[in-house]
Parts: sequence; structure tokens; C-alpha cells
Amino acid sequence: MKKRVLVTGGAGFIGSHMCDLFLGKGYEVICADNFITGSMANIRHMLKEKDFLLLKRDVTRPFDIKGPLHYLLHLASPASPPDYLRYPLETLEVGSLGTRNALETAKKKRSAFLLASTSEVYGDPLRHPQDEGYWGNVNPVGPRSVYDEAKRYAEAVTMAYRTHCGVDTHIVRIFNTYGERMRPNDGRAIPNFIGQALKARPITVYGDGSQTRSFCYVSDMTAGIYKLLTSGIHTPVNIGNPSEMTVLELAGLIIKLTGSKSRVVFKKLPVDDPKVRRPDIARAASLLKWAPKVPLERGLIKTIEYFRGI
Repeated sequence: MKKRVLVTGGAGFIGSHMCDLFLGKGYEVICADNFITGSMANIRHMLKEKDFLLLKRDVTRPFDIKGPLHYLLHLASPASPPDYLRYPLETLEVGSLGTRNALETAKKKRSAFLLASTSEVYGDPLRHPQDEGYWGNVNPVGPRSVYDEAKRYAEAVTMAYRTHCGVDTHIVRIFNTYGERMRPNDGRAIPNFIGQALKARPITVYGDGSQTRSFCYVSDMTAGIYKLLTSGIHTPVNIGNPSEMTVLELAGLIIKLTGSKSRVVFKKLPVDDPKVRRPDIARAASLLKWAPKVPLERGLIKTIEYFRGI
């Protein structure tokens, strides 16, 4: 019998790539999404696959899956600042109720469970780079707290289900990821900059652009998530690319790669926007034998071509 996997948020950016990865490995894939931020375009090519099933479902309500289930990946959540600021209550609910319902399903089915957490649990970090032992610097009542605290709670309830219910759980802390299937109006730096550059519009940089980020191409991210899911590691693991650059440097690189005549304009930095962001991936390297392979420029070229196409 083929192994079966459920991906909540499976029509989203990373979720749809995870569905592709599992189909490529011969799994039966169940994709659950309520399409608040997911897109049918991300999964349309899979609908004809006999081993792919789409469930239009809101996981903040209790749900059941017919038949056996070997893996459950909980990726459902708005993930970009414009999205979780537009849907604050939904973001809190999917991180709390949605995580609990997914864990209940994993418990009932005796399936392995993976929570897609985030580097945002570190907040505006006082330790750099950020390792898994760092507890973070999060404003619990700031505008970003609906996402940050939802993910921190999700990690806590995931560990409780492991400790008290014996569920085989895994937690991935995802750092900035980019690639095909990001939405043009996603609101994060790379889709923003590419969309503006391709239309020869001003590139909007918040603050003075000195804040740093590190960017992981989506194929590297999905490979790391799969390795963690199938490992014996149950405490959080950072997955991301430790190659760091300023936001202003990123804007310049995208202008160069697109051949755009766009110029950079500066706007006020959003509240609680992290000044630095870079993963310490020593645990992933030693325990999972994982490291990113795709250089930023190569990944950006692929992403730019995708955006040209849409």
C-alpha cells in the first residue's frame, strides 16, 4: 500500500511544492486548503493525478480523514505581513485551533506530524545568527503578534502532544523562502521587488534598507522539510539559507537581473520589523545532513522568469 500524506495549506506557496515532492516520491497526497491565501493555480497541474486529492476545508474546525494516514504536515496559515494583518483572527485561529485539530487527526491516525513554524518566533532578535536555543524577542501585543504568537503557541501545543499523547511530532522553523508560485501581491521583499522591477516602477525599500535577510530557494526548503519529517528529531530545527545580505543589496541585485530601470525609494519601517534575520543551521547540517544548494542569483533568475510568465 502506498503511503498517504495530508498537507494542510497545500495550495499555498510552500505547501504546493511539498505536494509535488510527495507525488514525485510515489505517495498518495491529500491537499487541504480553504483558499484564503492559497491558489488553485498552484495545484491545478496535480488535479489530474490519480494519487492527488483536494479537500476544500477549513482546518480550524475539527476534521477527519478516511483511510490510513502516514504523515500530516500542518502548513496552513497566512504567512506574509499583509496577509496576517488582513486576517488577524484567522491567523490566530489556524495557529491555535487549526494546529490542535491537525494534531488530533495525527493522534487518531497514528501518523507522524510536522508543524511548519517560522523564524518569526525569534521576533526582532537580540542574538545573531538565530539558533534553536534562542527564546526570541517578541512583542506579544504588537501588530505582528497575531502571527508570531500563533506560531509560538503552535510549537507549544505540538510539544505537548508529543510529551503527553505520544504523537511523533517534528517542528521546522522556516526562514525566508522564495521561488515560483509566490503571489505577486504577497507583500514580502522578493515578490515585491521583482513585480516592481518588471513593471519599471520604483522599488519600495522600508527603512534605510540596512536590515538584513537570508533567502532560501523553495527546492532547498522542501528537501529540508522532508528530511526532518522522516527523521527522529523532535525538537525545533531551523531550515534556511545562512547567506545574509541587506534589503538594499537585494533590491540592487533584482534590478540588475531584471535589467530594469527602476529606482529605489524609501518608506517608513513597519512596527517591529526585524533588523536582522539569519539562521544558524548547525543542527540541520549535523542531524539531517542538510544544507542549501541553490545560490541566490540562480534561484532569483528562475523566480523572475516565473513572474514574467504570470
